[in-house]
Amino acid sequence: MKSELRYGIIGAGSMGREHIENIKVMGGATVTAISDPHVPSQEAALAMAPGAKVFTDHRALLESGLVDAVVIATPNDTHAAVLKDALESDLAVFVEKPLATTIEDLKSILAWDEKRSAMTWMGLEYRFMPPVAEAIARAKEGEAGKIHQVSIREHREPFYPKVDNWNRFAERTGGTLVEKCCHYFNLMDIVIGEQPIRVFASGGQSVNHLDEKYDGKQADMLDNAFVVLEYANGARGMLDLCMFGEGSFDKEILTIVGDKGKIESFLPSQVLRASRRDSIGKLSGWKTGAARTPGNEQKIVHNYDVKYMGHHYGASYIEHTKFRDAILNSTPAEVTLKDGVTSVVTGLAAHKSINEGRVVEVKELWG
Repeated sequence: MKSELRYGIIGAGSMGREHIENIKVMGGATVTAISDPHVPSQEAALAMAPGAKVFTDHRALLESGLVDAVVIATPNDTHAAVLKDALESDLAVFVEKPLATTIEDLKSILAWDEKRSAMTWMGLEYRFMPPVAEAIARAKEGEAGKIHQVSIREHREPFYPKVDNWNRFAERTGGTLVEKCCHYFNLMDIVIGEQPIRVFASGGQSVNHLDEKYDGKQADMLDNAFVVLEYANGARGMLDLCMFGEGSFDKEILTIVGDKGKIESFLPSQVLRASRRDSIGKLSGWKTGAARTPGNEQKIVHNYDVKYMGHHYGASYIEHTKFRDAILNSTPAEVTLKDGVTSVVTGLAAHKSINEGRVVEVKELWG
């Protein structure tokens, strides 16, 4: 067991630097190496981790002997190539979402991972947002009864600029419903306890990036969509995405509805709300403890152990502490590549549904 882990950051763009900020403050870890071919990104990351050695090729970092764990935060369409090399090492690996952008790459990554004994952790931090985590836990405890519907609404600002504008093109990102929404499909699967069998989606590019061209190519990322998922157990999931809805007070709302009640989380207000039904469908008091008020319950859910809130309400910090502790204690990853695979497959199925104007069976993509 090591007292302090040495981290290598592969991909020093905005998300890579967000990881550095979390690692710097959580304790028991230090960033000793950075790899990125883009000089401005190198310089920005080095300013945050001045003692780190800088590489332009991730393979040199992997072979340097300077790190115990690596965080992969490169553009989406490069994940498979970087993982092919990283998974051949005995280093702990953390890979940012989405795991990959194609079915072929997903299958290859799983095959490579089967051959290693070191830990691989899938970066899907939304489950660790404090009000979301509590909503999921309470649903799992049965407070809403049998879950029939899970809906997620995100009304937010457009995609931010990134190096070489790679996030303006579906061929590099996997599409908006992979790049942005794999988080949400993963949350639905966690609450329902299954992966969907069927997807129907409608979406388009209506407002954002319409006048943007790069190297003569029109930006083609969708900026709004409705996605409906059907599960074998009869439950349904629904995503309502709008990326020109930045005026919303709460940008992200998770709603879980069962036959006994309803649980919701709201961000950024960090509010959790819950209500319970009685046998004839009226609101009644929670029966699981005197601390819960009759009828509707509302409270703020905040984790005061978080030392860096960052861009995800403290979720990235919580996930990093869990990743660090799993390495130090030789315990399995809490978030696995299977989570990464299923969330991407759902996103790809949703894009296929939009492109072809039909319901898509998930087995068409993943048997």
